[in-house]
Amino acid sequence: MFFSEAGARRRTWEASPAEHKKFVEVFKACDEDNKGYLSREDFKVAFVMLFGYKPSKIEADSVMSSKNSSTSGVSLEEFLNIIRKKKEVQLYHNEIRHIFTAFDMHYRGFLTLEDFQRAFRLVAPKLPERTVLEVFREVDQDSDGLVSFRDFEYAMKNGQNEAQPSRSTFGNSGESYKL
Repeated sequence: MFFSEAGARRRTWEASPAEHKKFVEVFKACDEDNKGYLSREDFKVAFVMLFGYKPSKIEADSVMSSKNSSTSGVSLEEFLNIIRKKKEVQLYHNEIRHIFTAFDMHYRGFLTLEDFQRAFRLVAPKLPERTVLEVFREVDQDSDGLVSFRDFEYAMKNGQNEAQPSRSTFGNSGESYKL
């Protein structure tokens, strides 16, 4: 898919020393009995403390099923890895939103063919108009002549998913993110 090849790339995210310290402190605060791991309920509390929302049952199930089988919960190392992956997903989503906003110069919340043409003239001036039209039609999933953020995000992620198969999904609000 041409469009996703030109889009945001997943990047690794590294916690600053202060962030790392905060994550460890949250882990320790939620590991009330000093077990060395977070139970399902402990994990949910830690997640709320860091991200401001309670993980869905599917998210919690995904985390608990991927944990080290030698413990009854998520170790500090596993917890830090989960947080890193979640932060990477947030960074990637923000990059997609930023690119969409750059295309949406009129702040309408959708993109027209003209928006695509203008943006592609700036970033790829030698790209044939026919190719821009094909890309627009590919991204406009419901063929209504408008590209919503959802259409745009799907197009950006679709190529990434083909290039990077995932081991599990993790998201909120019904969104699915690749880890």
